[in-house]
Amino acid sequence: MKKLSAKKIVISLALIIFVAAAAMGIYKNREYVQQVPLGCAFKAKALCAAIFVSGRDAETVAREDMGFNPLFKLFTPKINTHRKTVSCSLLGTGMFKRKALHVEGLGPVLLSGINENTIREWRPEIIPAQPAHPEKIPWPQGDLLPAGNPKNINMARIDKAVAKLFSEENPQKKLYTRAVIVVHKGRIIAERYGEGITKDTPLLSWSVAKSMVNALIGIMVLQGKIDIRKPAPVAEWQSKDDPRRAITLDQMLRMSSGLDWVEAYAEKPISDVNMMLFLQPDMAAFAAAKPLIAPPDKEWRYSSGTTNIICRIIKEQTGNLNNYWNFPRRELFNKIGMRSAVWSTDASGTFIGSSFVYATARDYARFGLLYLNDGVWQGKRILPAGWVKYSTKPAPAAPQGQYGAHFWLNGGAGVSSAERPYPKLPADAYFARGYQGQVIAVIPSHKLVVVRLGMTYDNEWGMEDFIAGIIEAVR
Repeated sequence: MKKLSAKKIVISLALIIFVAAAAMGIYKNREYVQQVPLGCAFKAKALCAAIFVSGRDAETVAREDMGFNPLFKLFTPKINTHRKTVSCSLLGTGMFKRKALHVEGLGPVLLSGINENTIREWRPEIIPAQPAHPEKIPWPQGDLLPAGNPKNINMARIDKAVAKLFSEENPQKKLYTRAVIVVHKGRIIAERYGEGITKDTPLLSWSVAKSMVNALIGIMVLQGKIDIRKPAPVAEWQSKDDPRRAITLDQMLRMSSGLDWVEAYAEKPISDVNMMLFLQPDMAAFAAAKPLIAPPDKEWRYSSGTTNIICRIIKEQTGNLNNYWNFPRRELFNKIGMRSAVWSTDASGTFIGSSFVYATARDYARFGLLYLNDGVWQGKRILPAGWVKYSTKPAPAAPQGQYGAHFWLNGGAGVSSAERPYPKLPADAYFARGYQGQVIAVIPSHKLVVVRLGMTYDNEWGMEDFIAGIIEAVR
């Protein structure tokens, strides 16, 4: 009798899923079935990060961060605050179950088939964040801001522009702006947060993290530990007849490696990037297995997989795991006061440099300031001389001059204003940009850094007009 009952339950669930999927318009080539484990993993990780890193509530996260796909309503989470885990399964049945575990200092880790005890045995010894008392130290190293209003700036115009980003004028297309910061000549001149978010709330980077990988490679170049012009040391590519063995780190940083890759998110759930981020325990190995489909430097192809291969290279160059896990904090974050930054890893312990840094808006602004100041922080060089210039030089294979070395560009000096990706913005503008509208914009000609964080499903939150308006206000 019990077996029959269980069978009926399974059949009923299958029918429910089929009907729900058909009703929501997502039944296409049976891809919805493949989406179920992806969705469970996405929701488990997102909730784990929101609860244990950002301190946000699960209901708000489920409503806002996952509202772009109705399929997420079918995935029931189980949150264990004592064990700091979140698991999700189909309608809470345990089917397609995926689990994320919060690791202190490293954030949420998707188990992806790895035994939970294996991850718990890591016990990372992460060095303390610096400065210890930011409230007592002047910005930008600390959080003590100067008194009074900045002079010769149209603050009314800036305040109005910022306020617009938090105004949900279209209920069918919500912006969900979480944070905005405008820094001019090193000073914060505008700062605002959404409901439930403060200056101390770490928020998801998405691909903004790629530009931080650029910084880590720059630091290793400065230390003489790596040469970006030499073939990348990737174990899977070392056979004599493997054409991938010629790929350099420079080509990887410029997204011109020639490796096959499909970078698509909500518009194509069953894609390389989604399969990697939410189902693979070793993301670099998954990406490194991709074949070459074009000669290096001949085609530009944006790839989160390439970034995660680079992160594994960094790991192999830094020795043991604790040295590696501390490398960003020791050599970058602590030096520029990014004390909130947490960099998530996959189940192999490799940083997910493509997508998963969590930091406050002020810390993202500090990172932008480092690049605005040519890699120098308060008189001390963090990045090699010429590294920012290299990073913001258009990749030869980028068709619109829109990409450098893990930074998005506005075409560069050789591109006419009409042909730029953002015609209203200066040619020297460049961006650390992430999915759903995350951005750190650096505009050297106007000594500006602009940070916007949110959860805008189609990525379109009016960045070009907003930054153009800020530029006019500070002229």
